[in-house]
Amino acid sequence: MSDTTPQYHTPILGMTSRPRVPQPVEYGDPTSNNFWVEYPHGLVDLSRSTHLKDLKISAEKQLDIDTTKEPGAQNILLAGSNTITPTLLPGQLDVQVTGEKTVRLDTEKTAVVIIDMQNFFLHKDIRDHPKGLACVDPLMRVVPFFREKNIKILWVNWGLTAAELSTIPPSLVRGFAKHGSPRGGGFGSELPGDFGKLLMRGERNSELYGPLQGLYENGRDKGTDFWIHKNRISGLWDQTLLENFLKENGLKTLFFAGVNADQCVLGTLIDAYFRGYDCILLEDATATTSPDGAFEAVIYNAANSYGFVTNTKEVLDSKDL
Repeated sequence: MSDTTPQYHTPILGMTSRPRVPQPVEYGDPTSNNFWVEYPHGLVDLSRSTHLKDLKISAEKQLDIDTTKEPGAQNILLAGSNTITPTLLPGQLDVQVTGEKTVRLDTEKTAVVIIDMQNFFLHKDIRDHPKGLACVDPLMRVVPFFREKNIKILWVNWGLTAAELSTIPPSLVRGFAKHGSPRGGGFGSELPGDFGKLLMRGERNSELYGPLQGLYENGRDKGTDFWIHKNRISGLWDQTLLENFLKENGLKTLFFAGVNADQCVLGTLIDAYFRGYDCILLEDATATTSPDGAFEAVIYNAANSYGFVTNTKEVLDSKDL
């Protein structure tokens, strides 16, 4: 960019990333358990386990020194700030994210939010969504891995009741009404074939697509996977079942995946960001039917404003004890 380019001019083309910090930084309240620490070598510690003021103890252990006995070692943090990190603890996971950074998370406080991977959005007899279908295989690979790490799997889907039909605002009703289309005349309308009523609970069109339904049922029976209904674009819009689940289980860090990236996924991710959750988007498990620029904007803002972006390969290659 030229010298005349405004400081905050950030075009999507080029997809610039946030630079690494020049020195360790703690974000949030240093007296509470709600904080992050970011390090110059690219680690962003979301685990809320080691305050920056406590890092000296961890550093001494890593270098096997006693700063009370060794002269000149008192400035260990300043001298070693580019290499010293808090010790990776049991139950923590280091995942590579875009921008040459790594996030460290506490698996007990982490969940994967998979949004709207339902027949209504993916089945070929209802719509053509090849990019959405391409997300199925990455999810089939990564969900079992998340389960092994004790990370909860949350399948957040449209699933309306008859009572909810009367409470949905007209703007949302209109958005889902496709008069004369195979996709039906709006919420509760009858779809062709045996798909049932549009996005109503218990109907075939509201089931997860193909092998994902079996993947969920397997996890449900194991107690690792949970089905959560939503009745808006965002799963976190107002005292929702999802929000209650997150609070009751003490969850802080959320991976996001599903369709459509710039609609229900983004709506839920932004509301999670507003509420203070750590947000990590799985790029190869997220898609949209919108033009390419819409997806690029989601990826750009997820990485630079709302949190972080990674992919399922990086998750599968992540490091723990």
